Amino acid sequence: MPVQPRKNALAPFRHGDFRLLWSATLISNFGGLVQAVGAAWMMTQLTESPTLIALVQASNTLPIMLFALASGALADNFDRRTLLLGAQVFMASVSLLLAVLTWQGWMTPLLLLSLTFLIGVGQAIYNPPWQASMGDLVPREDLPAAVTLNSVGFNLMRSVGPAAGGIITAAFGAAAAFAVNACSYIPLLGALLRWHPRTPERLTTREPFVSAVGAGLRYVALSPNLMRVLARGALFGFSAVAILALLPLVAKSHPEGGSMLFGLLLGCYGLGAIMGALLNPRLRERLNNENIVRLAFLGFALAALVLAFTDRVWLHALAMLPAGASWVLALSLFNVTVQLSTPRWVVARALALYQTATFGGMAAGSWVWGSIASGHGIDRALALAALPLIAGALIGHWFRAPEFGTLDLDPVNRFREPQLKIDLRGRSGPINIIIDYLIDQKDVPEFLRVMAQRRDIRRRDGARNWALLRDLEHPEQWSESYHIATWDEYVRHNLRRTKADFESYEALHRLHRGDRPPLVHRMIERHSVDASDDLPLIGKLELP
Repeated sequence: MPVQPRKNALAPFRHGDFRLLWSATLISNFGGLVQAVGAAWMMTQLTESPTLIALVQASNTLPIMLFALASGALADNFDRRTLLLGAQVFMASVSLLLAVLTWQGWMTPLLLLSLTFLIGVGQAIYNPPWQASMGDLVPREDLPAAVTLNSVGFNLMRSVGPAAGGIITAAFGAAAAFAVNACSYIPLLGALLRWHPRTPERLTTREPFVSAVGAGLRYVALSPNLMRVLARGALFGFSAVAILALLPLVAKSHPEGGSMLFGLLLGCYGLGAIMGALLNPRLRERLNNENIVRLAFLGFALAALVLAFTDRVWLHALAMLPAGASWVLALSLFNVTVQLSTPRWVVARALALYQTATFGGMAAGSWVWGSIASGHGIDRALALAALPLIAGALIGHWFRAPEFGTLDLDPVNRFREPQLKIDLRGRSGPINIIIDYLIDQKDVPEFLRVMAQRRDIRRRDGARNWALLRDLEHPEQWSESYHIATWDEYVRHNLRRTKADFESYEALHRLHRGDRPPLVHRMIERHSVDASDDLPLIGKLELP
């Protein structure tokens, strides 16, 4: 059974920019967790409705489902540092407004949900460029450790932030918790201002927003490994969020319950997550990815059942340990798998779609489990939440979690834009590409096998109407044909080619029997011709 060799878990700290941003992120995470405790507990004071209380969790996760893909498209086409700074300023402003309104006593359930939703919007804008920036902060071999250290940092704060949030809320009120969060953005803003990542030279025009979103959707939809990660992530988020969404009600149900107990239970959850992060390298050394995912699903199911069928505080605190460990094991593994299975040109969009699936599952789960708790009780909702978690472990027999990508997804950088004899605009199109091959009869089976790979690569990277043609009079002559919407898209299509993709290109060239390389025809379709359009380049140069 193939397993991953253990890497140095602290290797990313060798890089100064990673150290700086990781440390500042600790403080920001602390403030966010203090704010989450204040918001969840304040809702219990504003209303008795389990649905509204559970929707506090949904208000943080629903925006990620709605806006993460748009943020990913922006992060792959614009300066990521600028997006990160903008998101931080937006969240700090909303947090300050939340503190002021609460301090003045003007807060209502709807207003609380609205403002926490806006903070979630800022987080949705921030997450994809931040996750994609890991590849800018550390080399590829340190990427799994960097993602894990991000989880460790968040859960270090989860082990103390909720408890601190409970103390602050109990002693000074929710307004103080919101003010702490507003101040916690300052160090991260400073760190982002000091960070000056190297920006690669742009070789094409910027991809239009709608086209960029479509390209991300197409790439993920045509990548089976990524689709399996998204499906398992959505199911995990939908089921596991029951504990986080209903935990304020669990804490309140105890006679000694209060914001302090809620914070302590979340602290145990964070402690379990740290344990999971520390165990992660050893587990990856001994287990494949699918077994780790099954362990995470079953660990969360166990925690939900303990919360449902026991009423002792110490057992509830104990149950939060495997829940926290399972959370970090599953989500960090999914995150790393997406990053290592995706080339840099689309990595933010792939991460955004993963987060959309996972956090969309959480938003739906928060509403479903809250509604069940309203009609049938908290214990029934937690017990039912364990069932899809157990099912999520079982379906791994048919839809296994992929192993970390071993393919080289760096760009091959061999494409050179051809010298055209017609002066095209970037938006001119559609472009029809035809590539001619001469293939011996004995090589046809291998040629068809490689062409099947080529078809998937072409379609995934933007080609339309792909077809393979064979000449009826000269059966040794084959032609690959496909369409690209515009000339700019054709250039982008070729620049997306990775070193792993290039293996199929080399295989086709080896099978080709002509004296020259395969002949490429680049043609523009015209159903009607305007005399002023597509003039020969020499003619345009001669015009006064």
